[in-house]
Amino acid sequence: MGYKFKVMGWVSAGVLAGALATVSIQTIARGSLEPLPLEELQQLAAVFGIIKTEYVEPVDEKKLITDAISGMVSSLDPHSQYFDKKSYKEFREGTTGRFVGVGIEITQEDGLVKVVSPIEGSPADRAGLKTGDLITRIDGTAVKGLSLSDAVKRMRGQPNTQVTLTVFRKDENRSFTVTITREEIKTQSVKARVVEPGYGWVRVSQFQDQTAEDFARKLEELYRQDPRLKGLVLDLRNDPGGLLDAAIAISAAFLPENAVVVSTNGQLPESRAVFKASPEFYARRGPDPLRVLSANTRAALRTVPLIVLVNEGSASASEIVAGALQDHKRAVIMGSQTFGKGSVQTVRPLGPDTAIKLTTARYYTPSGRTIQAKGIVPDVMVDETPEGNLFAALRLREADLEKHLSTTNGTENPDPAVEREREAAREAARKKLEEEAKKPAAERKIPEFGSPQDFQLQQALNKLKGLPVITSKTQTERTEEAQPAK
Repeated sequence: MGYKFKVMGWVSAGVLAGALATVSIQTIARGSLEPLPLEELQQLAAVFGIIKTEYVEPVDEKKLITDAISGMVSSLDPHSQYFDKKSYKEFREGTTGRFVGVGIEITQEDGLVKVVSPIEGSPADRAGLKTGDLITRIDGTAVKGLSLSDAVKRMRGQPNTQVTLTVFRKDENRSFTVTITREEIKTQSVKARVVEPGYGWVRVSQFQDQTAEDFARKLEELYRQDPRLKGLVLDLRNDPGGLLDAAIAISAAFLPENAVVVSTNGQLPESRAVFKASPEFYARRGPDPLRVLSANTRAALRTVPLIVLVNEGSASASEIVAGALQDHKRAVIMGSQTFGKGSVQTVRPLGPDTAIKLTTARYYTPSGRTIQAKGIVPDVMVDETPEGNLFAALRLREADLEKHLSTTNGTENPDPAVEREREAAREAARKKLEEEAKKPAAERKIPEFGSPQDFQLQQALNKLKGLPVITSKTQTERTEEAQPAK
């Protein structure tokens, strides 16, 4: 009987090897890759057969294969991912700005779910989740060992249902649980208002399908309120990114026609491209989203003095906008060095309901600077409070993520002295945070972006008015240390 099972297992393995060989032939025919390594494919087929026939309990063949695909993709870098039927649907919903869940942007760190940024106004935001929080359990199930897509599945669900998250907050060295009621997340990615007579503030919290059109509509409303704006602040702090088309469109609102916004470079010819401030590059799926801008508003946006606010949570598409406006000297960039996600993810469907999101290229600013693992360095570094960036040492960037694409050759270890210095800074920041935690909650709350207490916004307005700006005395440009060889 055991022999029969083993034969069946090897037959299954042979079928898998044949399928893989077919993929290899198809790949060679496309001329994009060299032949796949047959010895390693045979090992994969052998392991599949052994697990199928000898594991203590019966296993699902389809699950084995999809888990293998998921592991293969997720091992590449922090942003590549396999989508099964449900996660693919949720991913597509996310780009529209409408989905049911708790409302957080996430990534993985040490096998846990890390909060990149809570979506403004979402249940997670109202519950007090913060950038850098680590989710260790979802409804009592340990996150360690789950794929990112599995974790997303558990946090999403039906409207008005609850999910309980166990959260570890590193900078406070404590764990706590929070129960959040799921709801349809309708992200309003653009806010705008006149903050002082003659000065406008526009905040973009995420780049989605409707962001560029909403941005144009808000700007038109802003100029109706005050047609003679003397300065504008574009706020991209804690904007985790999103759609490239939206980033190009918003850049195009401020740049001359056909100015280069961003370029990409990767293995495939289609990954090597230059994107310009023209509708043919950002309105490929419909009408020009900037069409709602009047001729007068369009002209004003090309010349109005402009400040762009960024911080460590500004990533991807927001870095593209900041980099383009900085290189063309169209804006002064203020705040903190950005996250450094300078890689392009392309979604490749594997069938009608599944796909992989694969890193296929790197982003470069118009002058050819890489964004990856470095980010955008502000022209003027400004702390988030008058007392400084008290907890900046605890914040992570792309260069801190495991398996991130490196801009170094990856053959050297990080400098131990730099690591010791950074750890000492983290320890000092932890102590400061402990002292801050002893204060009443009302005193500890970080002022809302755009409020009169928003220190960075006030410094941006000072810059526009030609008044003195309180710059950071402690922030310095952070460069990427070489990673250990992989």
